[in-house]
Amino acid sequence: MWDELQTNIVRESGLRQALLGLDNSSPQMGSDNDDDSTLDDAQAFYSAHPALRPLPQILLRPDLEAYIEDLERTRAQQLASAPANGTAATGNYTKAWLLAKCRCIVAAAGVEADTDAAEALCTGLFTLLRSDSGDDDIQGQLLELVGFDNMEFLGELVSRRSDIVRNITDEADRIRVAAAMRDRAIPGVQAVIRQEKDIAIEKEITKARRKGKGKAKATGDVGSAEGTTEDQESARILGFGADLRRAREQQLTRRPAEVLRPETKGAVQYPHVYTSTSAASAGGGALLSMFGSKYALPLGTVRNEFSDHEEITIPVARAAVRQATEQPVLIDDMDPLCRYTFRKYTSLNRIQSIIYPTAYGTNENILLSAPTGAGKTDVALLTILRTISQYCSPPPSELADWTDTSRKPEFTVAKSEFKIVYVAPMKALAAEVVEKYQSRLKWLGIQCRELTGDMQLTKAEVNATQIIVTTPEKWDVVTRKGSGDMELVDRVKLLIVDEIHLLNEDRGSVIETLIARTQRQVEARQTMIRLVGLSATLPNYVDVSGFLGVNPHKGLFYFDGGYRPVPLEQHFVGVHGKAGTQATNRLLNRVCYDRVSELVAEGNQVMVFVHARKDTVKTAQALSELAQADGTLDQFATDESLKEHSHLVARVGKSRNRELKELFSQGFSIHHAGMLRSDRNLVEELFSKGLVRVLCCTATLAWGVNLPAYAVVIKGTQVYDSQKGAFVDLSILDVLQIFGRAGRPQYETHGVGYILTTHDRLAHYVSAITMQHPIESKFASNLVDNLNAEISLGTVTNVEEGVAWLGYTYMYIRMQKNPLVYGLAGDEMADDPMLGQRRSEMIRNAARELSRLQMIVFDPTTGYMAIKDLGRISSSYYLRHESIEVFNHMMRARMTEADAIAMLSRGKEFEQIRVRSTEEKELKQLLESACCCDVKGGIDSPYGKTSVLLQAAISRSILQDFALVSDCAYVAQNGARVIRALFEIALSRSWGPAAAVALSLSKSIEKQMWPFEHPLKQFPIPSGVMRHLENSSGVTVDMERLCEMDSGELGALVRNQHYGATLASYVRQLPRLEVSAEIAPITRGVLQVTMTVLADFEWNDRSHGFAEAFWIWVEDANNTEIYHTENVLIRKKDRHEPKVSVFTIPVHEPLPTQIFIRAVSDRWIGAETVTAVSFKHLMLPEHHEVHTDLLDLQPLPVSALNDACLEQICRQRFSHFNPVQTQIFHTLYHQSHNALVGAPTGSGKTVAAELAMWWAFREHPKQKVVYIAPLKALVKERVSDWGERLVGPMGRTLVEMTGDVSPDPEAVRRADIIVTTPEKWDGVSRAWHAREYVQQVSLVIIDEIHLLGGDRGAILEVIVSRMNHIGAQTGKPVRVVGLSTALANARDLADWLGIGQAGLFNFRHSVRPVPLEIYIDGFPGRHYCPRMASMNRPAYRAIRTYSPQKPVLIFVSSRRQTRLTAQDLIAFCGMEDNPRHFVHMDEWEVEAVLARTSDPDLRLSLSFGIGMHHAGLTEGDRRICEQLFHDRKIQVLVATSTLAWGVNLPAHLVLLKGTEFFDAKAKGYVDFPLTDVLQMIGRAGRPQFDDSAVARIFVTDSKKEFYKRFLHEPFPVESSLHKHLHEHINAEVAAGTIKSAQDAVDYLSWTYLYRRLRQNPTYYGVEDASARGVNAYLSKLVLDCFGELERAKCVCVDFDHARGAVAVAATPLGKIASQYYLSHTTLQTFAARLAALDRAHAFRDLLHLLSEAAEWAELPVRHNEDLLNRELARQVPFPLGRGQVDYLSPHAKACLLLQKHLVRGELPSSDYVTDTRTVLDSSVRILQAMVDVAAYLGDAGAALAAVELMQAVKQAALPTYSPLLQLVPSLTAADARRVAAQRGLQLRCLGDLMAASDQQLRAAFAPLGADPAAVERWCEGVRALPLVDVTVSPGSVFGAPGAGSGARPAKLSSLDGLEPQT
Repeated sequence: MWDELQTNIVRESGLRQALLGLDNSSPQMGSDNDDDSTLDDAQAFYSAHPALRPLPQILLRPDLEAYIEDLERTRAQQLASAPANGTAATGNYTKAWLLAKCRCIVAAAGVEADTDAAEALCTGLFTLLRSDSGDDDIQGQLLELVGFDNMEFLGELVSRRSDIVRNITDEADRIRVAAAMRDRAIPGVQAVIRQEKDIAIEKEITKARRKGKGKAKATGDVGSAEGTTEDQESARILGFGADLRRAREQQLTRRPAEVLRPETKGAVQYPHVYTSTSAASAGGGALLSMFGSKYALPLGTVRNEFSDHEEITIPVARAAVRQATEQPVLIDDMDPLCRYTFRKYTSLNRIQSIIYPTAYGTNENILLSAPTGAGKTDVALLTILRTISQYCSPPPSELADWTDTSRKPEFTVAKSEFKIVYVAPMKALAAEVVEKYQSRLKWLGIQCRELTGDMQLTKAEVNATQIIVTTPEKWDVVTRKGSGDMELVDRVKLLIVDEIHLLNEDRGSVIETLIARTQRQVEARQTMIRLVGLSATLPNYVDVSGFLGVNPHKGLFYFDGGYRPVPLEQHFVGVHGKAGTQATNRLLNRVCYDRVSELVAEGNQVMVFVHARKDTVKTAQALSELAQADGTLDQFATDESLKEHSHLVARVGKSRNRELKELFSQGFSIHHAGMLRSDRNLVEELFSKGLVRVLCCTATLAWGVNLPAYAVVIKGTQVYDSQKGAFVDLSILDVLQIFGRAGRPQYETHGVGYILTTHDRLAHYVSAITMQHPIESKFASNLVDNLNAEISLGTVTNVEEGVAWLGYTYMYIRMQKNPLVYGLAGDEMADDPMLGQRRSEMIRNAARELSRLQMIVFDPTTGYMAIKDLGRISSSYYLRHESIEVFNHMMRARMTEADAIAMLSRGKEFEQIRVRSTEEKELKQLLESACCCDVKGGIDSPYGKTSVLLQAAISRSILQDFALVSDCAYVAQNGARVIRALFEIALSRSWGPAAAVALSLSKSIEKQMWPFEHPLKQFPIPSGVMRHLENSSGVTVDMERLCEMDSGELGALVRNQHYGATLASYVRQLPRLEVSAEIAPITRGVLQVTMTVLADFEWNDRSHGFAEAFWIWVEDANNTEIYHTENVLIRKKDRHEPKVSVFTIPVHEPLPTQIFIRAVSDRWIGAETVTAVSFKHLMLPEHHEVHTDLLDLQPLPVSALNDACLEQICRQRFSHFNPVQTQIFHTLYHQSHNALVGAPTGSGKTVAAELAMWWAFREHPKQKVVYIAPLKALVKERVSDWGERLVGPMGRTLVEMTGDVSPDPEAVRRADIIVTTPEKWDGVSRAWHAREYVQQVSLVIIDEIHLLGGDRGAILEVIVSRMNHIGAQTGKPVRVVGLSTALANARDLADWLGIGQAGLFNFRHSVRPVPLEIYIDGFPGRHYCPRMASMNRPAYRAIRTYSPQKPVLIFVSSRRQTRLTAQDLIAFCGMEDNPRHFVHMDEWEVEAVLARTSDPDLRLSLSFGIGMHHAGLTEGDRRICEQLFHDRKIQVLVATSTLAWGVNLPAHLVLLKGTEFFDAKAKGYVDFPLTDVLQMIGRAGRPQFDDSAVARIFVTDSKKEFYKRFLHEPFPVESSLHKHLHEHINAEVAAGTIKSAQDAVDYLSWTYLYRRLRQNPTYYGVEDASARGVNAYLSKLVLDCFGELERAKCVCVDFDHARGAVAVAATPLGKIASQYYLSHTTLQTFAARLAALDRAHAFRDLLHLLSEAAEWAELPVRHNEDLLNRELARQVPFPLGRGQVDYLSPHAKACLLLQKHLVRGELPSSDYVTDTRTVLDSSVRILQAMVDVAAYLGDAGAALAAVELMQAVKQAALPTYSPLLQLVPSLTAADARRVAAQRGLQLRCLGDLMAASDQQLRAAFAPLGADPAAVERWCEGVRALPLVDVTVSPGSVFGAPGAGSGARPAKLSSLDGLEPQT
């Protein structure tokens, strides 16, 4: 019995425990009205649980109370000891357990330990747990409440959900029953005593509860500021519902006074988070739940329920009280830059003053979150001024004394150094920002322009603009292009993102992409780009600040609604009904009228915003009708007493807008973009002056015009979105902007904003406007396309970089804060807190999708990613990857316009287009009237509708339905972009017909006319005239006929003679190209096409602008496949110059009859030229490819030389010859016949040359060896190498002969080895009769003999022919050994050299000591520099992939590119853990190297282990780089192509960064010769270190196939002698070798040209390949050459017609040309110009004549050097000439360099120093020829003037300079004048100085005050001057009668001028 009692007591104790906890606070207690229901509940409960029926009270012991307490204490201890990790028994999941957990969470969150917060959390959790939602649905909400740190608790809640709900519900039931039993009235025992106050409270509570239940029944689920009905029910079950209300009351009563102080958010305090309450964290002082993302509505919020609508009113937020320390920033206290910009202000406003020190005083990134109207645009202006101030001269702070604001301060701004980008969310806002900033900054000359989809900028405009205002999408397009716009992006110093809270909307992913890309650019390039984010009030501003890279303690500024300049009272009205229905619209009108009439009755003006132009009129009329029905129309009437009333009424009467006039008379007006500008201005003026009470307008008024009102009403929130093809919610951005127009600061204390929407969207707008939810990321939805853009840009090349990229996104920040929203489970976060695995998975999934669509190359194993054409095009044209999938499936090589439109219509970009029943009729009409192409799918489908609308846009159809107009504009705008992408896709796939159709459609969309319409429609020609040019069936008069007509005929044709001239002008203006082409076969499978393009139209600036673009492609005979494509730009300035392009195309046998070259204008319809290139006379060369197989021989040891000296020389480098050297050893070392060795670079051909040389010295020890190398750099390398290794041990002498080094003849005679260049040896050997050492040559080694095909190859041909001729004449055969790469036609070359089978070795490319892997990468981009920049990151990745530790050579095309490439590599190094991982030497050694380096850029790059090598560096700097790279102390060397030839520095990895260089003669970029490319990649592989090597070649896309073909198979060598025949024929005529035309033909028959004429006749223009045909060709070639030389007066030609012979003889001019190695055109110029020399300005004219020599034609004029030349022209003494000067001319540059040399001036760059050296090398030779020409002409004056110029060049002094300047370089002009001015010495001329004694000389120099050593040096200089004794014999023609040997000179040299003649 006692046991049973004890059990029941224990059960009762649980109820008692709950009872004690309630402490009479339950809402049911004390309510008599609820007793009956409670008792009924109790009886039902005990019927179900009889064991729990309470015991009779008579059994209770007197000490029962204490006994129960003991039992409860024991149970509490058991509960406390139970495990907390979810292993507790089911019965332990009770209210006590849940409440204890909530208290722990509250305590951990740093909130003061009070019961209220814990119970509030407990209530929220229980509400979710007992809801009907599934587990997955509530997980995210639970996480918001409990936070990320309580994941285990979250798991427990979900897994034990049913147990928790059941246990707590049962417990509540027991408590309720126990309470009912306890409170049951027992007569005589129990009494309840209550005060009157308690009864009143209980009644109020009961009434509130019943009211809540009533609302719940009426509306389902209606929230309130205090909580929801569900929360009340949960609180009732848990037993602390009243406590929640009491907590809310206490919270409000305890609310402190509003003061300006930073907010405390948890444990972290940020100094610039300003709120008007202590606990508030969102706008308007709202309260944020500690446990999640929902914020309570502000205090005082009222919710009113009506029969047909509900209204929530949020009262005006009380303004935050100013703090005592808060002071406004006065404009007068600012620096002059700010003061003048803000001169119309007196001070900054409150928010601006707080942020000013950070915005203008620092470069900190900033996030400003503040209410609309807080002046954020001016804060942005402060940051703009900060950026400008850093480029001001003088700095603004230094103009402190400027105070006169009537005049602007004087600043010089370096405008080209920076760009500022302002990203605005809408085009309308962008236009407003541009207008504001342009006017504010105009005084500085700062240009601010808009760059949006509507406003495009040319490149010149972009360069001239400092502030670019753009939209997120447009700037994304700009920055995602790896080429073209990177120069612009690199100059951005400030990026301002307005309305950054749009991260939460669909466009937010674009903003994330921009910020992430910018952040990565800052890190990668180590440049400073300041980020400024502007936003309305944000709930989770800390997250956004972290995303922007803002330091929250410095740059985070948050202001709540208490800081709005004009506080806003907000009304949210939700009407019952479905959006868009007539009933709902009528209800909206009624509710709108009710609010508007109340406001107007109070004397206020109201703006009503609607969302369509026609709705402005409809709404105004509806309001007017309701007012009339209500009898209140008079309230809206205009106040006639207002000023200007009559004047404005008269203006309204003149308006042509009928609705405007009607509505104005009733006090209403309208405003929208469809009205005339004059009408809009009138309405704005009417409203601003109070004549209109109610203005119905569209949102454009809120964005574009600053026209505030007391109240604004947004009527309806359904807006048609053409991008989605449906009605969508009005964006929060628009709502905030419209609400921003409420309240006029100068008139009202607050404003009123109404938003009228349907009831289902009410909660959405209340939540969004009051910022109740944190903004989340939308990035994941566009991850695939964004990843593609980054891969295309080159910023992501593998999964690892992709993971890092995601780490910069806002999504990453929010994934960590709110993982469940992004699909992450709790255990996933615990295992991977940094989400590395999840990010990797996201990148891999996206990459797989892109790879599947053929947009990228993705290797899942390595994670490597590379862009393909499809991906690049998709990124450039902003295509969705889903569209690419459609195009992959539907696109074909041959497509009609209908096919293209149908395919385009199915793109993802148009999937939102919706078909509405209301549009069906109009669409059918359009289908019949506007569609020229079939509509596939019919008008019932979205893609069918898209097709109809696109064709309607082309046909310029007028649409009626507003939604259709919007859809049509959207389709046309995006269709133009998509069709352009399809055009490029077709080009990339070489599909000619598809490309033609796509380009044609693209132009049709842009021009809004069909391709079959007359092209002249593109000009502003009257329709009446056009009717005569075409009829309904299409074109009647084609352009060809029109071009042939004159203006009279055209006037007669169109029956309007006056218009004939104008029409003729338009006909001539239609762009056309004249295209011609020559073909030359390279091999049987490859043709070389030389295409010449000339503009054939009349230029008109209005029609053509600055340039016209054309697409040119070469098609096969069937017009199916494109062989080659290029884009040609015809500029106005050079439109008359032909553009020549040389390219190769494949050809297949059997040969087609012809190919077509199609030239199509990029933007003009009908501007197309097709040229047929016939293959009728094409003869392909024979295919005789001879290769030498590499035999499997035992490597020969060096002992095979049988010479101890030679063996010792070889053993220094190797012990055995390599396989190639072993195979050629016997032929070269033991045999005497000629040899040709063709082998890849790096296979040891230098040893082959040495073997042949050792043979020569063994067999002919007294004779000479000549080594000819094509480049000076190669000569220097060979001289250095052999001079160090061979000369000493062998006891031989070596001499170098180049343009730089000219040894004296005696040294050459004594030398055994002559190392020279082709030009030098050609010049020397021409006079072989007179030069004995030329006849003593036994061996000629020609290195790189495959360069026969180059421009200088003709010289090699002549040398070989001449050496064979010399050998035949002297009887001493000359052995010729040629060294080259592998050749395709080695047999022809061998036959010409007289080599049999024994001497021919032509190894394959694959025969290398170190196997080589070659990778060829194509890069897009039309412009050279951006394309080069886009290669830098892939280059760095290649280094890290293929050669992380081994040496790397990077070849670039120019000196500038070496610097830019090194700088980018340094930036990429900076992103590594060890930035100096390319340095392989100690720190002290690095310091020592840097101390010896003179170039600052080189010093920087060397410190990172990256060397530079180019001709612009000093010799010492180049040597340092070579040595460091050779010793492997630096890992990377960036060099120009000359390094490949000149210095033997192999590497493991060779990168060839671009295959083009700038050629001034071609005025553009041309390809490297293939031989250069082979030489460069041949540097890959170090035989002594590497087992394999890698070469990567980065080329432009169009050249990829060419290099694929010819880098792996030999290239045939052709002759170039026929292009340079004149000089060589002239030389042979001058030497007497050629005396007739027959001699010339015989001479040519011994050349390589003759052999190739037979093998490849078409290449040389031979139409008949027979012997007769070849002889006829040679005869014509010779006679043409003779004729040219005769016109130049270099030869005399005598025709003997009787014998049919032609004799030729050299003239003096021809002999001079040959002797001085000059062009015949140079001599022709000299002879003509010297005869007309201006004696008064002889020196100047001869200087100009010297610079016009043909030899300067090859002087390099590099990119942008025309600007430097223009600057130099201002600094030199003689102008370049009269009229227009071509500063790109090499002759102009030569003249400038000579003049700078004469005046000893400084040159702008090291390139110019090198070029000056080149000019001086040849100038003396040319001047000597000039003297001889003058002597031949008998012009002594000209000869003496030329000698004077020669002396000036040699002494670097003008004739007017003192000759004393020749003595010592340190003697200045002033010093010379002081020496000459001494009276006692009588120094009249230089001769007197030379005749002076030593003592007199010292006395002459003594006044200079120099030390004795310097004086002695000057005296020695005088003594060293040459003294010539001239004796004139008596009676000679030179002497006067009686003149003797002792006669004094007739003229003396003055010390004041350089006059050397006597």
